Amino acid sequence: MHVTERLCKMKKHSDTIKNILIKYKHGAILSYFFIYMIWFTYLEKTVTTKFTPVYSKLDDLIPFNEWFIIPYLLWFVYIFVTVAYFFLTSKSDYYHCCAYLFIGMTICLIIYTIWPNGHYLRVNLDTLGRSNICIDMLSHIYQVDTATNVFPSIHVFNSIGAFIAIHKSERLRNIKWLQWSAFLLTVLICMSTVFLKQHSILDVFGG
Repeated sequence: MHVTERLCKMKKHSDTIKNILIKYKHGAILSYFFIYMIWFTYLEKTVTTKFTPVYSKLDDLIPFNEWFIIPYLLWFVYIFVTVAYFFLTSKSDYYHCCAYLFIGMTICLIIYTIWPNGHYLRVNLDTLGRSNICIDMLSHIYQVDTATNVFPSIHVFNSIGAFIAIHKSERLRNIKWLQWSAFLLTVLICMSTVFLKQHSILDVFGG
């Protein structure tokens, strides 16, 4: 009897896992991120000095401001929450969102591969004459993220893609505060890329 009960529990557990996998099988396309990371990491290591500089005179008119690190880092939360929400609530919106993001990211990677690009816009943080948590965070970003593979900006493209997905969602389109919040965050993220000297204004237009 004891063995029979254990077998029944094991079967129920197995059925539960099976049902979860069936219910969320649409998550399989997220494996694209592994391909993206391998490709992007390769480019980051190989595109170092031999690249086409991306620059506009408008870049010189945009002041450096370390406080834009806040919306810049919120990008990671923004994209994750958007994809996760649609993953859990609407397969249709989820597929549309992923298609937009993944196709755009792939196009960006192809451009980086056939036309290596970068910039020389970064400021010397040690000569600013001030220190705060935002500068410390940006210093870490400067260390781990090279100033290459910048045109078009994936930061900008994905932010716009997430906003479009939110704006077109039947579940979310009538939630005005959310629509305006997503729009404002998208604008701030796009602005952050140039105010932190992570990108040229041309990268933003390209994104």
